Amino acid sequence: MQYKTMTNNLTNIKQYFETGATKSYQFRKQQLQKLAAAISKYEKDISEALQKDLGKSEAESYATEIAMVQMEINFMLKHLKKLMKPTTVSTNMLNIPSSSKIYYDALGVVLIIAPWNYPFQLAFTPLIGATAGGNCAVIKPSEYTPATSMVIEKIVKEIFDEQYIFVVQGNGAEVVPALINNFRFNHIFFTGSITVGKAVYEMAAKQLIPVTLELGGKSPCVVEDDAAITVAAKRIAMGKFLNVGQTCIAPDYLLIHEAVKEKFVTALINTIEKFYTKNAALSEDYGKIVSEKRFDVLQKFLNDGEIIYGGNTDKSKLYIQPTIMQHVPLDAALMTEEIFGPILPIYTFNTQEEALKIINRNPYPLAFYIFTNSTTKEAKWIDAVSFGGGCVNNTTYHFSNHHFPFGGIGFSGIGAYHGKKSFYTFTHAKPVLKTATWFDPSIKYPPFRGKLKWMKMFLK
Repeated sequence: MQYKTMTNNLTNIKQYFETGATKSYQFRKQQLQKLAAAISKYEKDISEALQKDLGKSEAESYATEIAMVQMEINFMLKHLKKLMKPTTVSTNMLNIPSSSKIYYDALGVVLIIAPWNYPFQLAFTPLIGATAGGNCAVIKPSEYTPATSMVIEKIVKEIFDEQYIFVVQGNGAEVVPALINNFRFNHIFFTGSITVGKAVYEMAAKQLIPVTLELGGKSPCVVEDDAAITVAAKRIAMGKFLNVGQTCIAPDYLLIHEAVKEKFVTALINTIEKFYTKNAALSEDYGKIVSEKRFDVLQKFLNDGEIIYGGNTDKSKLYIQPTIMQHVPLDAALMTEEIFGPILPIYTFNTQEEALKIINRNPYPLAFYIFTNSTTKEAKWIDAVSFGGGCVNNTTYHFSNHHFPFGGIGFSGIGAYHGKKSFYTFTHAKPVLKTATWFDPSIKYPPFRGKLKWMKMFLK
């Protein structure tokens, strides 16, 4: 899209929002219904695009992308009317007789910047929140998944008016600054790396644009000595190697209690081969690395320690075998950068203090996972680590619960979304006090001499 055309579209979308056309319940409901119908209509196209871009199987595409969006739409349709209603809250003694309500205002024109790892889901899930909130939206899909980005644009163009929602394609390093620096959005929703998130935040700050940043980090997974080893191996392998490790909440590294290390590693290797066979390159359930650039980064990581399983690569197919590594220096790139690939470093510990020293080198992870059958240990770990969200005896599945807010803390992000939280993220909570006129005590007005004792009574 040429910048002149883009600027005209942004002006048009702002003017359209100001007409108030997007704010009624009926309008919002209809847009969500149209999106649901279009996703069903183009389900095959979406799956084919994801297969082309990331090597995802039809089943994986449905479970991790299409169904997630459909569930979010269904939730929002079910709860939208109630969410839009003003909330009545208590009124303090000073303001009696008054009533207090919180109204939820649409923000305006929002920018959604989607990543490449779950390119369909992470474009449309925030859009659902923006639509439910009564906003107009601009979507910038990832240029690294061109087939999926074209399907996203196809769906948006078919069902939405361009002055309501439109898609901007192109190189993010050029397009995103052009968007933010030449138009004041009312909110920016970004999903991606910490580095790019910081750049978006800096650009937004110049215009005091509020942001939601869904970033990443190094998410630890702890396996205690009382863990259910077989179950842990399955759930860790699933969370780590889904989408070939290209998941922001995948376990980034393992901390295994020394007493169960050998038993767990054996179980993990057996699980990997059960899931993907001994040659994962032939498995329809194992995809590919998104680009040669990412492949090269991951291949360098393989030199950072001892490979105890896997390590085979094929650049022509963007294939990296599920890999387990040990003896990785804590200052190596593999342990200072988010891996975002099918490489799993493991460390051992004997005490929680030992493990926390490793975790605290990369604080505020987006996710944290603990495998234990002890509620005492569970509580100690949850209390000891600051993280965005997580699981006990599972990995990644907290993301699928739309009753949970999803977001990071510190370096892993700002703000949250999913379910009700998406609606609140894309609206402004506007408090309104309505005071009766039939009672108007003089204590509220000057002169105040002799009224201090009454003020102290009411202003507690």
